Amino acid sequence: MKMLRITLVKSPIGYAETQKRTVASLGLTRLNTSKDHKDTPQIRGMINKIKHLVKVEEIS
Repeated sequence: MKMLRITLVKSPIGYAETQKRTVASLGLTRLNTSKDHKDTPQIRGMINKIKHLVKVEEIS
């Protein structure tokens, strides 16, 4: 299964509370931290919700 590396590149301060919770649920705590997740529709939906705050890379 494909994996995604999600990196927080912009702070969620000043954005809606739901976006802050989405960032936290992905395990991103500080700027420039990365987490690897399986490429599932649920993860893609979360990424789509906060796409202006994160950078996404596909890894194998």
